[in-house]
Amino acid sequence: MTDVLRRGRASLAFGFFAQGVAFALLVTRIPAIQDRYGVSDALLPVFLAAVPILAGVGSVVSERLVRRVRPSRLLRWSQPVVLLALLGVGAGDRVAVLAVALAVFGLAVGALDASMNMLGVSLQRAYGRSIMLGFHAAYSLGGILGASLAWAGAHWDLALWVSYLPVVVLLLPAALVGSRWYVDGGREGAGAGEGTGGGGAGVGFKVLLPLCLVMTFAYIGDSTVSNWSAKYLQDVLGSSEQLATVPYNVYMVTTLVGRALGDFGVRRFGAVAVVRGGAVVAAGGFAVVASAPGAWVGMLGFTLLGLGLCVLVPQTFAAAGRLAAEKDGRPGASDAAVARLNVFNYVGFLIGSPLVGALGDAWSYRGAMLVPMVLVLVTVVYARSFEGQPDRYGGGHERPRTADVGRGSNGL
Repeated sequence: MTDVLRRGRASLAFGFFAQGVAFALLVTRIPAIQDRYGVSDALLPVFLAAVPILAGVGSVVSERLVRRVRPSRLLRWSQPVVLLALLGVGAGDRVAVLAVALAVFGLAVGALDASMNMLGVSLQRAYGRSIMLGFHAAYSLGGILGASLAWAGAHWDLALWVSYLPVVVLLLPAALVGSRWYVDGGREGAGAGEGTGGGGAGVGFKVLLPLCLVMTFAYIGDSTVSNWSAKYLQDVLGSSEQLATVPYNVYMVTTLVGRALGDFGVRRFGAVAVVRGGAVVAAGGFAVVASAPGAWVGMLGFTLLGLGLCVLVPQTFAAAGRLAAEKDGRPGASDAAVARLNVFNYVGFLIGSPLVGALGDAWSYRGAMLVPMVLVLVTVVYARSFEGQPDRYGGGHERPRTADVGRGSNGL
């Protein structure tokens, strides 16, 4: 059992890492994509909004698919589709090709995000202690690498397909090989053709509503940083163009650090304390950004944001899986809850950037930063929803049994 779990954990962490690389390569090269296809400024927001909308559709479809197939199989085949769609974005030469590639990318990303977190939640349950933040740390590491590769491609003026092809050639076969060791924890005997009996149907939206709100607010905060940090530093705080590129990189690094250490915090202090602490630190970061007299203080605020926001999303997925298991003990209940919750990842992403932009234009960008601050603080009210998550063996949690772990996706 130990070897199966360790292999499953390592292979899933690589899946998170590969997805971080792919997504960063897409979003950080948007100006180059726009230039390659001649997409107008008026049409670009339509393309950008279509990706998270279709990802939400992919996540909803995944909820139904995992009633019939293992999440590991869904992840095994959705990850190559994401990588090939990324290559399609870089290799096409017509707007129609771009539209198709982005549509496929969005749908596959929804399935990929949902199935990755399904496996992460079930593995954490099998381990009996917090490991979920570690998977998201691997995603952050991949995002940093992907952004660095994108910078190199832009610096050397490489064609998009030249930047994307080596990454796809390396990651795609590695992801397929690694998928042999995925573990569907708690799905003993479940496989293709063996549905879960509609598992999760009894977990109503009302039960998940607090976690859906936390997920939405966390991604509103995250999209605020990714979309507005550079503009805010340059236009509001008067930084140079070069310095304005630093906050997002700092944010990504502190997100990686926070997630790498976060599981230890959950085991030591519990999920409720970590979530509350993260929400307070993130709100403090927004307050510092809103009141910063200059660029360097503003960067301090964005640093705090990375440390605070990074713990919220992984712990929200873990809490959803636990709540589903408590309310509906059937196999697949946790998977359905994770898929439903994952939709609000994209809801927050869609709301965050337009919300801050509209408030900034109508009021002020300093004032606009206070809105995600208040929303993130609301998480403190819902912190009790994170009670009871596995932290360590003992303390009211059963040590997982071999029969509860399930077999790897290749029969391990």
